[in-house]
Amino acid sequence: MSTLTIKNISKQFPGTLALDDVSLTLKSGKVNALIGKNGSGKSTLIKIINGVQPPTSGDIFIDEDKISFANPEEAIQKGVSTVYQELSLVGGMTVADNIFLGRYPMNGKFIDWKKTYRETRELLEGMGIEIDAKEQINNLSMWQRQMIEIAKAMSTNPKVILLDEPTSSLSRSETQILFNLIRGLKTKDVIIIYISHRLQELWEIADTCSVLRDGRLVGSADMADLSRKDILSMMFGDMKTEKRPEDVKSTDEVVLKVEGLTSGKRFSDINFELKKGEILGIAGMLGSGRTELLRAIFGSDRYGSGKVFVNGSETKRATPFKMKELGLAMTSEDRKTEGLIQIMSIEGNLCVASLKRMSKGAFIDKAAESRMVAEQVENLEIKAPNLRSEVSSLSGGNQQKVVIGNWLNNKPTIMLFDEPSRGIDVNAKHQIFNIIWELSRQGVSSIVVSSEIEELLEICHRILIMRYGKFVDEVSDAATTVEHLYSMCMGENEDESPRADSADSADSADSADTLAGMR
Repeated sequence: MSTLTIKNISKQFPGTLALDDVSLTLKSGKVNALIGKNGSGKSTLIKIINGVQPPTSGDIFIDEDKISFANPEEAIQKGVSTVYQELSLVGGMTVADNIFLGRYPMNGKFIDWKKTYRETRELLEGMGIEIDAKEQINNLSMWQRQMIEIAKAMSTNPKVILLDEPTSSLSRSETQILFNLIRGLKTKDVIIIYISHRLQELWEIADTCSVLRDGRLVGSADMADLSRKDILSMMFGDMKTEKRPEDVKSTDEVVLKVEGLTSGKRFSDINFELKKGEILGIAGMLGSGRTELLRAIFGSDRYGSGKVFVNGSETKRATPFKMKELGLAMTSEDRKTEGLIQIMSIEGNLCVASLKRMSKGAFIDKAAESRMVAEQVENLEIKAPNLRSEVSSLSGGNQQKVVIGNWLNNKPTIMLFDEPSRGIDVNAKHQIFNIIWELSRQGVSSIVVSSEIEELLEICHRILIMRYGKFVDEVSDAATTVEHLYSMCMGENEDESPRADSADSADSADSADTLAGMR
């Protein structure tokens, strides 16, 4: 039996202690779950283990050998492989190509294709994977690609394999197939670290569970000894959420109505109304279909059936441009690639969505442009020494303000916020919350998706629970706690014993260019 020993690991970033003296021992022959809410420190710990970042202090050992890696490539060479949530397979190439890319068996100066395919078949057969070594990756389903990712990691004969959210884009039946593969790894003397937000999975696949909160190890125990209530208590502790200001209120006027919206396996039969000035939250676990729903409403992705009404009028064949003209705006969860143009200046990024409003014929009205940029910089408190600098020079919080300011220059009446606080510090988060509250005071309605479930309780008037592509419940901010809301998202009462949910999850949608709607 092999062991991975994490001893007194700390990681200090400017102004933030991401990990605080974490010590943990993980063994082979088991699936070791590592969990914690966003910002708990688990991603930082994983990056330290696989060589992405060095620790500020502390040591890591595999058995008796101290390990330290300069980069992930060195980590792989020395026995630590990671399967990321975002798959790294190359489309247009075969299964064998993807497994041995960069390290093909050679025959002199040439690739030994016969040996490459033979070793691929032997690897797949040894793991119980029935996929042709010569099959194109583009022809495989999502769960098959996930299995090839794991096979690729196992081809390096790792001592440690880290699985980061391996089921986030899989259906329930596909998840069971993947679980059988993971159970098979337990017999290969590999130390398996399993990261997941789907807590209901843990009692099916994990043998042990370690919980991080605010950079500290709260506890570690066998899954058989833990109830769901135990895990939620360790994850959240005695968490107190701030309350929305009392003057942030909505009216009874319906500004957005969605009827029976359906898009394949992404989401189905979505029905809700959004009122003027209302802040409506959508809570759900990773893969529940929240982002796909927002994108469909905004016109970035097409949906199969259903209706969307804006101010009482049905919108057919929605596109981002059309929805923008109707007063909608959407801040993407991926601000770097979909919300901002990184090589463009700060002031340029503040004007992309509102070029029509600041134009005179074919020309930009520079006075109008300067006025609108100055308004957002002042109102949103954007900290920038030079507005002509590239937007990539700003901090995460200020970049997010630029994304919001860009849309506010178009004077929207409905804002769709997808993960508005992702990757920003606590102070910047509360500045974003204040922006959303101030918009509500002005009569602007908002829909907010956030993986930080406690944030929804702070920001929103009411919260819709989304699970496996469907709305299953609704709560007001005053009627629930963080722990209860989290349990509802998982599909179980926090006091009930663990059980599997039989519904299918929503498949991940292909990315579309949200910026297209700004131009």
